[in-house]
Amino acid sequence: MRFGTKAIHAGVEPDPTTGAIMTPIYQTSTYVQESPGKHKGYEYSRTHNPTRTALQKALAALENGQHGICYASGLAATDAVLKLFRPGDEIISTNDLYGGTYRIMKRVFEPFGQVFHFVDMSDTANIERVISDKTKMIWVETPTNPLLRIIDIEAVAKLARDRGIMCVVDNTFATPYLQNPLDMGADIVMHSVTKYLGGHSDTVMGALVLNDSDLAQQLAFIQNASGAVPGPQDCFLVLRGLKTLHIRMQRHCENAGRIAQWLLDHPKVGKVYYPGLPSHSGHELAARQMRGFGGMVSFELKGDVYEEAVRVMESLTVFSLGESLGGVESLCTHPASMTHASIPAVERLKGGLKDTLIRLSVGIEDVEDLIADLENAIG
Repeated sequence: MRFGTKAIHAGVEPDPTTGAIMTPIYQTSTYVQESPGKHKGYEYSRTHNPTRTALQKALAALENGQHGICYASGLAATDAVLKLFRPGDEIISTNDLYGGTYRIMKRVFEPFGQVFHFVDMSDTANIERVISDKTKMIWVETPTNPLLRIIDIEAVAKLARDRGIMCVVDNTFATPYLQNPLDMGADIVMHSVTKYLGGHSDTVMGALVLNDSDLAQQLAFIQNASGAVPGPQDCFLVLRGLKTLHIRMQRHCENAGRIAQWLLDHPKVGKVYYPGLPSHSGHELAARQMRGFGGMVSFELKGDVYEEAVRVMESLTVFSLGESLGGVESLCTHPASMTHASIPAVERLKGGLKDTLIRLSVGIEDVEDLIADLENAIG
């Protein structure tokens, strides 16, 4: 079954009671049991909910995985993975990553004794240098946020597998439409479902997809025991969003490619970060690893003047200034003060994130209007 067909049909069946083609919103907290402990697979909605079950099956199918587990947010999904490890365990992560991931690692789990190393994963030798007998996981994010570096998933997964280390890939920017990390050897795929999978900026959710049944059982236990589960209304909204994922991603990629090239040619733009540009350091790898280059574009103006970057962001009208990404509408974000503010300035600069960087989540509007908006703002 091809991707577009899976996006519409995977995990979803007509309601057996009414024949409704859309999965019902099972807005219930509990379920009547025939006898103590004898039920129809559902007893309490923190543990299981039919709407959530349908979504988890759909997400697993899209990532070519066996098990999908949904959480109340992307960070709740990350939290569940980190709870697999113990004090003294070491985790290696990319040094260019979502600020919330950095925050939960450094400020929540590090005080409990976990040890984190943040390295430039564009060269796997940097990973090998910090691996020790205490290393338990490698956390990959590709394309990275917000500098859109490309990490070789297959190479990192092999490195991890050869040493008995877990490999987890945050696939939020690419989505399963553009790449499938499990097929490249990753153990777990993480999504901030809030973004492209939901696609309409109307829900907050996270998900993990994997093949290992024992590991899935551990993560499902954490999901239930910790209670960070999404409600059935949100699951319904994401199920609806998935049905157009392939069409939306096509347009996101087309628009982002046009805008990246336009920015590259603009005399006031200093640097453009987009893996679809041949000048991008990870372009060849992205072309091999991905089926498209995504809808995210970051750029810096010439001169690196902070006030000028702020002026541009404040002047945009079609692009809305706000956090998040992946919705049908275009967003502009200032990572240093918004999505990545929790990363200390010295660490941001060390990783290449300047205070003047502007990140665009390119939506599915008419690209001519988006370019006109940027032209008016940049001047």
